[in-house]
Amino acid sequence: MKKKKQKSNLLKVVVVIAIVIAGIILLSNQNGKNVDEKVSSNSETEVVTTNKEPQEITTSASLVMVGDNLIHSSIYKDAQSLAGGNGYDFKPIIEYIKEKVQNYDLAYYNQETVLGGTELGLSDYPTFNSPKEAGDAMIDAGFNIVSLATNHTMDRGEKAILSSLDYWKQHEDEVLAVGAYSSEEERNKVQIREENGIKYAMLSYTYGTNGIPVPKGKDYLVNVWPTNLTINDPNRDSEYQAYKQQVKKDIEAVRSQVDVLMVAMHWGVEYTHNPTEYEKDSAQFLADNGVDIVIGAHPHVIQPVTWIDDTLVIYSLGNFVSAQLQDQNYNKMVGLMTSLNITKTVKGDDVKIKIDNVNNELIFTSYNKNTWRNFKVIPFSNEKIANYLPNYKNVYETYKAVVQKLDPSMSVVPAYGGGN
Repeated sequence: MKKKKQKSNLLKVVVVIAIVIAGIILLSNQNGKNVDEKVSSNSETEVVTTNKEPQEITTSASLVMVGDNLIHSSIYKDAQSLAGGNGYDFKPIIEYIKEKVQNYDLAYYNQETVLGGTELGLSDYPTFNSPKEAGDAMIDAGFNIVSLATNHTMDRGEKAILSSLDYWKQHEDEVLAVGAYSSEEERNKVQIREENGIKYAMLSYTYGTNGIPVPKGKDYLVNVWPTNLTINDPNRDSEYQAYKQQVKKDIEAVRSQVDVLMVAMHWGVEYTHNPTEYEKDSAQFLADNGVDIVIGAHPHVIQPVTWIDDTLVIYSLGNFVSAQLQDQNYNKMVGLMTSLNITKTVKGDDVKIKIDNVNNELIFTSYNKNTWRNFKVIPFSNEKIANYLPNYKNVYETYKAVVQKLDPSMSVVPAYGGGN
């Protein structure tokens, strides 16, 4: 009996071992199958990814531009009365413009007069100093790019420039301010901003500073691309030609890092609607070196808008706000508000930038010429324009022709009630 039991137990052990071995073999085969399937699946995924077309991604940003914020004493006194004598309130003066600007991603203007602030003593022509509240109103309206390089930047010296720069640094998260700097390091720092995935930058230069010298060794206070109007020939102006190397260096420092490069130019001759030879030469140079948009100021009147190859050139936006005289068919009181769209298309490593939908809208600065008060800037398309400029339709036709002089196809927004 004992022997039979031992034999039976041995048989059971053998059977159990056989079952375990069979299970291991089965599990091994199954795992192998799963591994094979996994590898096969991964291989298929890699093949699909390799052959799949890169996805095309398109983003866009809108830009609007206006000209000179030229703050005469009558304007800041009007702003003082609007504030009830407690500070300065420029916001009501540009309320009709704010309605427009709020619709754009980017908004540019030229700060013609330095915002040195009341602590330095406000002043009028010929050496301006303006309240910082003038900047507050522009920021409130939605402007987020500003040029500081003008012929009036040095009006009240280094102290006023530094005071102005302190103001703009307090708003550097909101506004890109260019053209005047507090140090050489700051001047040479590449400032790049981004909107809707589109990277942009701006450079800014002025033709001069009304004969007021920039302190020696402090060229960074304002970018001066000098022009000699007594020569009045860019080809014979050696100082002007030499500075092109600096401009080219500035462009090369930023061009490859941005999608759109803009340059603000304070150039030309006051009160003429025709671009000078210097303007045309500078515009061609900037276009040849890859600048996308050239924005002109200083003449205080409108000049044509055109293309040089793929570069949009606005020779002069004219005045935005000023108290210049209402003579010669309001030429100093009619400015331009130019807008456009920037589209960025990315497909794999291919990046394309398109600038289109360029529109030019005439704007008018109204004031009571007897009291030098009640300043208001209003677009010609606004239904209230007739309240401020009764013959606006005739004025519109005059300046539409100026805008289109070099490019008859350039779009000009119709005036209210039927201007074409």
